[in-house]
Amino acid sequence: MDEISKESAHDDIFVTTRWTVVLHAADGSSPDAERALEEICKTYWFPLYAYIRRRGHTPEDAEDLTQEFFRQLLEKNWIADADREKGKLRAFLITALKHFMTGEWRKASAEKRGGRQVHLSIDTEIAEGRYASTAQSPSIEAEVLFDHQWALILLELTVQRLKNEYSDAGKADEFTALKDGLFLAHQRVDYPALATRLGKSENASRVAVHRMRKRFRELYRNEVAQTLPPGADLGEEMRHLAESLACG
Repeated sequence: MDEISKESAHDDIFVTTRWTVVLHAADGSSPDAERALEEICKTYWFPLYAYIRRRGHTPEDAEDLTQEFFRQLLEKNWIADADREKGKLRAFLITALKHFMTGEWRKASAEKRGGRQVHLSIDTEIAEGRYASTAQSPSIEAEVLFDHQWALILLELTVQRLKNEYSDAGKADEFTALKDGLFLAHQRVDYPALATRLGKSENASRVAVHRMRKRFRELYRNEVAQTLPPGADLGEEMRHLAESLACG
C-alpha cells in the first residue's frame, strides 16, 4: 500500500464533523464550536454571495449582505434553531439566508454593531470574477445556482486536500502531472504522454491515475459528510450534488 493510500485507512466519514460540532454546542459554550462555525463562514461564503447576486443585488450590496448575514449568524446564535436530526448545513444556510433577506437585515444593520464578529474577508473583484462564470447560465434560479456553487466548493476543497496529501508525501510533482486525469474519461487521458512525464511505464501511469481517483472519491465523501448531521443519507446528498453540478 502506497503512502497516499495508507492515509485513507484512517478516514471515517462517520466521525464527528464540523457541522456536528456546531450543532451539539449551539449554546455557544464550546470554543471548538465557535471555531468550527467561523471556519464554516470562511469556507462556504461564496455560494451565498452568488445567491444574493442572482437575486439582483449589486456586488457592493452582495458583499455587505454576506458579511452581515454571517455576523448575525454568529451573534444571534441562529444555529440553536437548526434541526439536529435533519439539518444539513447546505439546507440550513440557504434557509437562514432567505429569512435574513426578508428585510430584517436592514433593521439589524441600523443597530450598533457589537458582540461576536466574523472576520470574513471578501475580495469583491475575485468574487465577481467567479460570479461572471455563471453568466453562461443566466436562466438558472438563485437557489439552483446556490446548490451548484456549493457543489463546486466541495470539489475544490477535496482537490486541495488531495494536493496537500501528495505534497506531504513528497509527491507534489506527481500530483501536478496526474490532476488533469481526475475528471477526464479514461479514454481521454493521454497515458503515453503521462508515462513520459512521470518517468513510469504506461501501465504504472494508469495505476497511478486509478489510485488518485479512488483517493479523491474517499476525500470527497468525507468532505460532503462534514456538512451533514449524524444519520443523514450521504448517498442521497451526493446524488443531489451531482445533479446540481450538471445544472451549471
